[in-house]
Amino acid sequence: MQKDFYTQRNNKNLETIDNLLINELPPFCCDYFLAIDSQTSTLTRLNYAHDLKIFFYFLQNKKFNGNKKIQEFVLTDLELVTSNDIEYFLSFLSHYRYGGRDHSCNDRAKARKLSSVRAMFKYFFNKGFISVDNSAKVTTPKLHEKPIVRLDSDEVYNIINVAESGNGLTPHQMTYHEKNKVRDSAILMLFLGTGIRISELVGLNNEDLNFKDNSFIVTRKGGNRAILYFDEDVAAALKRYLEYKENISDILKDSSALFLSANKNRITVRAVENLVKKYAKIVSPLKKISPHKLRSTYGTQLYKATGDIYIVADVLGHKDVNTTRKHYAAISDDNRRAVVGKVKLKPEDQ
Repeated sequence: MQKDFYTQRNNKNLETIDNLLINELPPFCCDYFLAIDSQTSTLTRLNYAHDLKIFFYFLQNKKFNGNKKIQEFVLTDLELVTSNDIEYFLSFLSHYRYGGRDHSCNDRAKARKLSSVRAMFKYFFNKGFISVDNSAKVTTPKLHEKPIVRLDSDEVYNIINVAESGNGLTPHQMTYHEKNKVRDSAILMLFLGTGIRISELVGLNNEDLNFKDNSFIVTRKGGNRAILYFDEDVAAALKRYLEYKENISDILKDSSALFLSANKNRITVRAVENLVKKYAKIVSPLKKISPHKLRSTYGTQLYKATGDIYIVADVLGHKDVNTTRKHYAAISDDNRRAVVGKVKLKPEDQ
């Protein structure tokens, strides 16, 4: 059953959160995470826990000069944290050393960590456990819109062709290509033909496909289920892969995963990221194409075809249409290309 994949993922997240709460966060954080349990996903809480881990590491070493262990922190210590301390924390994130490794955060990562810190302070302040919340006084780092990276139409055709033919792969990569090309082609077709998220693709099971109406069921963010549809080209690629799977020996009978790894287990997110990167590097070496960029490619093409931002938002599973507008913004690049040569600097007869 599909829920097994998401249950396993959530259980793993919960185990990591518990480990962080026990070993790397102050005891009072348990109350905070219990309070947000019903309002957030396990992945969101895991990200909060990692962000707060770095924040308390900073306080331990920079605010309290290593004189206090993180497990010894109490709520009144939060009242001692000034807005200047938090601004120093944001500066600290530009380059810091943790766990024997160097780390750095861009403005977007800093903003996320600040949001995690603010949420915790706000909770304890609203509950009356602390008398002051200085995190609210800190300005969020200014975020610049990132350019939309996507494949052009000819690159979409080329990446599928490379996956099918192996043209451009190294001799080492070719040794695995014959074995994986049917699967890889189906994965790329599904990304480019439906715009699903990588987690949704990895979580797909055989029984989620319905070729009677070319539909499939995905589990969206937050656990909601949705029915999406694919065209005949995607259907053909999926059927070829299912037919290929029937000839694979030693697949566990109770394994319901649609896409399998070389070890005949459910394929991992990392493996999908690597295969997309492998093929994209051949057809578009100057673009850093990831599964999410394939999703952007689909979103942009869908908007071009429909002109309806709300349809795009619904199909992509965006709760806020403003998230989808970036696909509309990507059209401006095509507009800029289209006007090249429209303004003539010399008479045409010269």
